[in-house]
Amino acid sequence: MNSEPGGNPPQTDDAVLTSRLLDLFIRAGLIGLLAALCYVVFAPFVTLVVWALVLAVVLSPLHASVARRVRGRHGLASILVVLLGILILIVPTALLMNSFGSSVKDLVEAVQQNTLQIPAPGESVKGWPIVGGKIYAVWSKAHTDLPGFVQSMQPKIGELARKSLSIVANIGIGVLQFMASLIVAGILMAHGETGARASRAILARLVGSERADSFQRLSTATIRGVAQGVVGIAFVQAILIGLVLLVGGVPWAGVLAAITLVLSIAQVPALLVVIPVLAYIWTSGHYGTGAAVVLTILLLLAGLADNVLKPLMLGRGIEAPMPVVLLGALGGMASGGVLGMFVGATVLALGYQIFMKWVEPAPGR
Repeated sequence: MNSEPGGNPPQTDDAVLTSRLLDLFIRAGLIGLLAALCYVVFAPFVTLVVWALVLAVVLSPLHASVARRVRGRHGLASILVVLLGILILIVPTALLMNSFGSSVKDLVEAVQQNTLQIPAPGESVKGWPIVGGKIYAVWSKAHTDLPGFVQSMQPKIGELARKSLSIVANIGIGVLQFMASLIVAGILMAHGETGARASRAILARLVGSERADSFQRLSTATIRGVAQGVVGIAFVQAILIGLVLLVGGVPWAGVLAAITLVLSIAQVPALLVVIPVLAYIWTSGHYGTGAAVVLTILLLLAGLADNVLKPLMLGRGIEAPMPVVLLGALGGMASGGVLGMFVGATVLALGYQIFMKWVEPAPGR
């Protein structure tokens, strides 16, 4: 048996293996600790940065077109695209979100000050199956003795007031996050070529060089398809309907626009919101015949706008099932507020598409 220099006995194979495993575990632990610390620092900005990436991918064709017109100055092109986005998207969104917040705040104040008026229920409510009698009783009590009804519901109303104020605050934060993500997207678009190379290199490490290009094309197509064809159309349609309601002085314009947004993401026709509003316009007595006709035409055009926007915004090229998009939107809204709704729909659809592509056999197998 040979001895090592210095008289130490040679290490056995088990000792060498144990030493290497211990070294591997220590390195893996340190890397995991570093990753955890990075996540803790980065976690507050995850939703913002992810949405910025989505916007950068969606707006990159527009950025490239503008860059060609300004002689290849990508920085200037990014600034112009960001300013255009703020003008077209942020300003109407801020107006509608302000209306939403004001409506919620006014409702809470009216309940607290006993100035809220509840109309009497119709006799037909009693005939509703199963719940008609209970609804009629509660509705009648709210109509005849609103202060007493509020007093009996005080714990629930107090909780509702706190949640309402929280919703108003989250709406303001969401608008600011949206603006910040658009600015970050502009920075990313200015360095688009570098980002494309980096994403290709990351995909090559994850799925192999032979599948990296196809995964990159799939990711880009899915992000653009969902962001433009589902979320984008829903957002534009909600903005159009909301602005018509806001200009027409219809109460709760911001709330109705938010409902339209969720329904449109779920691919439910926006006419479900438009038709009751039209009934209110024609029966409330607050609008003349001319104004009612104009609002009816504008609301019908806005409610049917998705039929025109889908071909223009590539909505028919989406392969992710609609329940996946809807679950992503609802889950994102629950975890990340207004901005999370857009991020959740896009990210979950992208994850679904990548997973289905990944389980397919690689070429040549």
